[in-house]
Amino acid sequence: MIGKLSGIVDYKGLDHVMIDVRGVGYIVYCSDRVMAAIPPVGEAVALYTDLLVREDLMQLFGFSTLVEKEWHRLLTGVQGIGPKASLAILGTLGPEGVSRAIALGDAAAVARAKGVGPKTAQRVVLELKNKAPSVMAMSGQEAAVSDDVIDTETPVKKPRKTAPPKQNTAQPEALSALQNLGYGPSDAASAVATALESEPDLDTGALIKAALKLLAPKG
Repeated sequence: MIGKLSGIVDYKGLDHVMIDVRGVGYIVYCSDRVMAAIPPVGEAVALYTDLLVREDLMQLFGFSTLVEKEWHRLLTGVQGIGPKASLAILGTLGPEGVSRAIALGDAAAVARAKGVGPKTAQRVVLELKNKAPSVMAMSGQEAAVSDDVIDTETPVKKPRKTAPPKQNTAQPEALSALQNLGYGPSDAASAVATALESEPDLDTGALIKAALKLLAPKG
């Protein structure tokens, strides 16, 4: 299994990049968001990868973060969602947007991705809703891999450092706190996602308070 590649950008296509790793070129397919963040030809890049193996096909798919890679793995496990549709969803919403949409049961947001119909989008949120809390908890606990560099004998430009995708580090802490208070993972994830949708920059304390208000019994 190839889980990560670090090398030099050799070529950039519309939906894929060729990464030269010590003289071996790997073609990696990526979402629109990841492609937009990949540095120019000749500069260093690193991506987490997922390898698809079929009888007549082997393809690598690349991701900036482990959260994005995990959502890809889960999305492609849903009937009707292949790698292309998964990348379309991730490219449209981003990994944090996917987390929010699934935690909130927002099938309409998932259906905005090219090639994903309403019925398939509904299946995605229904099948993955219970997975959202664990993936959301990964946010803020990792760094993007775009700054990784390998040694190479070929002179190249100094690697351009790209900022990691914006992640609210309060999210996993708030989820943990709410679950420690006895709230179920799905309810906690939904409340946190709703609170962040209104105010994305809440710190941990404010996020917990906002989520608790949403979780409070109505009456």
